[in-house]
Amino acid sequence: MTNSTPRERLTLPPLTTTAAGQPRRVGVEIELAGLTVDEAAQLVREELFGAEGGALSRPGRYEVALQGDPAGAWQIELDFTFLKTMGRRERVEDDLSEAVEGLAEDLLRLVAERIVPVEVISPPLPLARLGEFNRIIERLRAAGAKGTADDPTFAFGMQLNPEIPATDADTIRQYLQAFLCIEDWLRERARVDLTRRLTFFADPFPKGYVRTAVAPDYSPNLGRLIDDYLDANPTRNRALDMLPLFTHVDEQRVRARIDDERVKPRPTLHYRLPNSEIARSGWNLAQPWNDWLVVERLAADPAHLEALCRDYWAYLNAPLERLTSDWKQQSDRWLHEHRFL
Repeated sequence: MTNSTPRERLTLPPLTTTAAGQPRRVGVEIELAGLTVDEAAQLVREELFGAEGGALSRPGRYEVALQGDPAGAWQIELDFTFLKTMGRRERVEDDLSEAVEGLAEDLLRLVAERIVPVEVISPPLPLARLGEFNRIIERLRAAGAKGTADDPTFAFGMQLNPEIPATDADTIRQYLQAFLCIEDWLRERARVDLTRRLTFFADPFPKGYVRTAVAPDYSPNLGRLIDDYLDANPTRNRALDMLPLFTHVDEQRVRARIDDERVKPRPTLHYRLPNSEIARSGWNLAQPWNDWLVVERLAADPAHLEALCRDYWAYLNAPLERLTSDWKQQSDRWLHEHRFL
């Protein structure tokens, strides 16, 4: 496997290890069109291992697993759960019902391949290896990969899954509060595509919940933190999806409220806001990652985070100020003044 060079290394967050003393990891997912699953898988393989390295396996007709990375398997798949489920079944062409189902699958595939993205999903990578994903982006772009802006129907995104340093209530609360305080700023930075906004892919957090979560006296235990979140956000469709983390922490509590098999327990935050701009020359992981680092820096600085929460809570509780000012601009000034940017 090719090692990343210093030029490719991205800035590290303030907290680089977990509470157990292990290096933190981050998973990356990117959606694209213009390439088949097999084409994308071969390009990822060549970039990571060379033409003969690694090992490709097929869990189904619309997904490929790339083995051989010590961090775990890479997944390259058509991002369509129903079709992937069909693709894992063996087709028996001499049975009439199976033949009809096969025809339906083929028709569904033809439609899906026009509007459903191919998704490249990394395993949880050590932070020092993030630069390798930029080389994969370059390879896919050179081969003709298309992103969010290349067709009005492409609601494609890039998702980051940074491992949280610890799973105690205060650490999780601080990350959540940091994100809530600058969500408007992050949305401005991300220029979220209209199609993605219309498909409710990463909805803003309800302001009523934000007001509760950034209040000066908000210091819940873990159970209350999860319950408050589920009461207001019983959905994956948030720009920062906390359900994987909360399921990892207390699966029984989450499963009692959320019946969605797509929610998998993981000790990670699930940041879903950035577009996939893979076709744009020069674009890579740097901007989404650098924007996310502002959340990391705030979460690691309780005193400044408390001050920003207090300012935002006051803003949310001042209707006249909300009519006459813009929190995106206010938070941008605050971040510059306090050297978080």
